[in-house]
Amino acid sequence: MHFQDLLAYKKSFALAMKIFHISKSFPAEEKYSLTDQMRRASRGVSANIAEAYRKRRFPKHFISKLTDSDAENSETQAWLEFALKCEYINQRTFDDFKTDSEEVGKLLNYMINNPTKFGST
Repeated sequence: MHFQDLLAYKKSFALAMKIFHISKSFPAEEKYSLTDQMRRASRGVSANIAEAYRKRRFPKHFISKLTDSDAENSETQAWLEFALKCEYINQRTFDDFKTDSEEVGKLLNYMINNPTKFGST
């Protein structure tokens, strides 16, 4: 199994790509602030899952990287809220993305609470 096979990775990657595409429509003045931060945080979720999977033989390292991923996921939600309040996305898009992010969070928490199911010793 590869980290790309993990459901949490697949769903977080899909959300990051959705955020990438929608953020293309954000104002140019947001390029180095909201747009960049939102893209980085959403991509960080997947990247940390990939790193965690490589450290799965060491439960504390595995869990640590997954908690980093969970933190990036929460940061993504905060940036989405800014995008909503700045009227760069509508309520429906926000709700859809937040639901996706919450699902990723549940998957991450499952992995954190059950490291032995992912190859940890």
